[in-house]
Amino acid sequence: MERGRVILHSDLNAFYASVEMMLNPFLRGRAVAVCGSTEDRHGIVLAKSEAAKKAGIKTGMVNWQARQRCPGLIIVPPRYEQYLKYSRLARDIYRRYTDRVEPFGMDECWLDVSGSRRLKGSGAEIAEHIRSTVREELGLTVSIGVSFNKVFAKLGSDMKKPDAITVIGEDDFREKVWGLPAGELIYVGRATEQRLADCGVRTIGGIVKLGRELMQSHFGKNGVQLWLAAGGQDTSRVMDDEYQSPVKSIGHGITCRADLENLEEVWKVILELSQDIGHRLRIHRLQAQGVQLTVKNNLLHYRQHQAGLGFRTQSPMAIALKARALFEENYLWQVPVRALTVRAIYLLPEDLPRQLSFFEDPVQGDKQKRLEETIEGLRDRFGKRSVFNAVLMGDLKMAGCGVHEVIMPGIMSR
Repeated sequence: MERGRVILHSDLNAFYASVEMMLNPFLRGRAVAVCGSTEDRHGIVLAKSEAAKKAGIKTGMVNWQARQRCPGLIIVPPRYEQYLKYSRLARDIYRRYTDRVEPFGMDECWLDVSGSRRLKGSGAEIAEHIRSTVREELGLTVSIGVSFNKVFAKLGSDMKKPDAITVIGEDDFREKVWGLPAGELIYVGRATEQRLADCGVRTIGGIVKLGRELMQSHFGKNGVQLWLAAGGQDTSRVMDDEYQSPVKSIGHGITCRADLENLEEVWKVILELSQDIGHRLRIHRLQAQGVQLTVKNNLLHYRQHQAGLGFRTQSPMAIALKARALFEENYLWQVPVRALTVRAIYLLPEDLPRQLSFFEDPVQGDKQKRLEETIEGLRDRFGKRSVFNAVLMGDLKMAGCGVHEVIMPGIMSR
């Protein structure tokens, strides 16, 4: 296996639940599920511990169903800031072995350690170092697949869980891989798995036996890629540490806890969603030239509208105002609103030169930019809810956004 490339796929086990159990020792060894709020219409299980998994809890299960399945289940709300923190810390560990670290979601990464073997050891030895280091430094466990390409490395990390290493080599991949269900192969979703079954293919080896021509005739160019992957011919590279997949849009949507009955309620949700979009635009160093709004009513019908801004911006307020204008121009209020999604579109790098318009006020624009940068800094230091628009006080009918309280400092005491 070590003759050519050596690719690792590292998967943090039961990530959200594991972080919660690491931060709260009381939860360790118990049936724990990280869930959306039970007050939400879409409150579901986002992640579960090994004990919860053994009790029959599955990701995507509705909260009340999970409680019925496991009466002793401990449900905790998600804390995405913590998950992002530990995701970054895990990647810092991976980068001790290679600069080719390609994230695949928050809890998974591919690593190309081909050039690290002389100093760090074989692929399996590097995987063992990573596994033990993540456990010792972060209190989390990982499952790692070691192989000669990305597809089989990913497959290996899924074969043994938790806290395990699986090696799939060029000499033995047929014995280890071809007998597995076709649905185990990355990019074979439920629909593709069913179509393969209709062709009499139920295993990964069956994809190879069906042949390139038939795979292409049934599934097009994606069929050829699946045939190559199943046969161990995946040659896709692990992107280096500085690679960033191009971001084409940045959005935030939510199904509200209760129907939105009027424009004021809709405006509050739009403004709150836009705060997150502005923050993420700054993280990605992008500016938006347009806004897209998706509205779903309580009959579950939805419409999508979009428009250009006429300028480039990271401003949450500018994005929110355009989204509100789209709503007012297009929604007829025949029934209440159930869900909203705001999306920044037509993105460009923030450092790209631009021509000012005669209708812009550069001084006012600079003041607004400095104000928003100051607010962003305060939120980074003191938390997301440390500074917010006064109009967002009260019940927003959004998950995690209840009634805000302002507690004035005491001047006199008795």
